[in-house]
Amino acid sequence: MPPAGLRKHSQKTWITLKPSEQPTKKTVVIGASENTSRYASLAVQRLHSHGHEVIPVGLHEGTIFGIPILAGNPHIENVDTVSLYIRPEIQKTLFDYILSLKPKRIIFNPGAENPEFEEMAQKQGIETEEACTLVMLSIGNF
Repeated sequence: MPPAGLRKHSQKTWITLKPSEQPTKKTVVIGASENTSRYASLAVQRLHSHGHEVIPVGLHEGTIFGIPILAGNPHIENVDTVSLYIRPEIQKTLFDYILSLKPKRIIFNPGAENPEFEEMAQKQGIETEEACTLVMLSIGNF
């Protein structure tokens, strides 16, 4: 399997894919708000600009960069990635909800690292990463 953001060009070389050529990943951003200076909001904007289907989930309904923010625990199917932007203390109330989404992976952004939840997710076969969604997108490693 080629590294993220690359595809095989010949036996020994790889070429970088443009964002429009990379596979899209349905991503739920938990911790979204209408405050455009927050990292979760920037992640929503950048995921969308990279062509990913992004579903912002926050405490309050609203809109960020023209994308509706869903409140509560909305039912979402076929989730590839959950990108967390909430502190571990708050995550505890969402463990069951996030796991019910059955994502392929959960990204614990800076400040959201949570070894307890990571272990729970891994036991259910969910890949976990302590990483920054914004950096991953900027280097083509999302």
